[in-house]
Amino acid sequence: MVEQSGRPPRLAVRDVPIPSPGPREVLVKVAACGFCHHDLLVMTGVLRRGIVPGVILGHEISGTVVDVGPGVESVISGVKVVSLLTNACGECQRCRKGREHRCLRGEGIGHGRNGGLAEYVVVNETSVVPIPAEADLTDAALYACPMGVAWEAVQNVAAVQPGETVVVTGAGGGLGIHAIQSAVSLGGRVLAVTTSPDKLGEFAALGAEEILHTEELDFSELVMALSEDEGADVIIDNVGSALFPSTLRSLSQYGRLVLLGEVAGDPVQLNLAEIIFRAARLMGSSGVNRAAVQQVADMVAAGHMQPVVSRVLRLEEVAEAMELLATRSVLGRLTFTPGQ
Repeated sequence: MVEQSGRPPRLAVRDVPIPSPGPREVLVKVAACGFCHHDLLVMTGVLRRGIVPGVILGHEISGTVVDVGPGVESVISGVKVVSLLTNACGECQRCRKGREHRCLRGEGIGHGRNGGLAEYVVVNETSVVPIPAEADLTDAALYACPMGVAWEAVQNVAAVQPGETVVVTGAGGGLGIHAIQSAVSLGGRVLAVTTSPDKLGEFAALGAEEILHTEELDFSELVMALSEDEGADVIIDNVGSALFPSTLRSLSQYGRLVLLGEVAGDPVQLNLAEIIFRAARLMGSSGVNRAAVQQVADMVAAGHMQPVVSRVLRLEEVAEAMELLATRSVLGRLTFTPGQ
């Protein structure tokens, strides 16, 4: 848990009582939990809003239901599950419309309530999605975030069509590498942008063309060259402000720019005329609902998408995980195995 955020933060691994599920809640024995940039921002104190003091982090959870509270109807003990990122009530207008990730009464798991960097976690039954018994639970920790979040952005927000040129920035990160797979599966021609030379060679195997962005060579120039000066039909932006001028210059007329990640937290300058004369659409996307997580689980089972886990760590190795993320040394996602 985070005792005090900062650089470095003060963290602790502690023995805490196993939580008991209340009405419509389930107790999950955690098998694996992903570790992402969101967790790093909480630890360093960059992200503070809505953080409960002393919260147990971790919102990318896979495990097995071992107990259920009164009124639970959708899952039983012994079922493998993955969690959403939000503890959804299941009753509000948004939940009833299948927008559980934007629940009006929702709490962020590992943010506003204890998360999965622990041996056990309690969440509402609405916030878990059953997965096949044969699913690998270490891989499954990625089904909601980053895989489901990427799939939601590519399929439902960007609505990628076969033959469209799709640029994915931050291609080597958890969102990026799964956004590549999502766009390829929908028939897009994917241009994968990375600022890490050591990650080149990883994206071609996923069906993408590779672009390296450096101070000497702006990736927008390569995008324009590779698209016969038309630009990208779709951009899935996992980096945000750090590359935003280049990102916008890469967009075609009638293009769709989906803002999925922001790693620096800096403001950007935006000339509205560039949006108007492109007739472009700028859209934000975050989170994932139950239906999209189920789609991801089905795609993995069918071999159409592959979770990319860089390393599996123990809780005691959290400092190393922070360093790996901060130095952009991770391809895909890190996961922890709290019970081992």
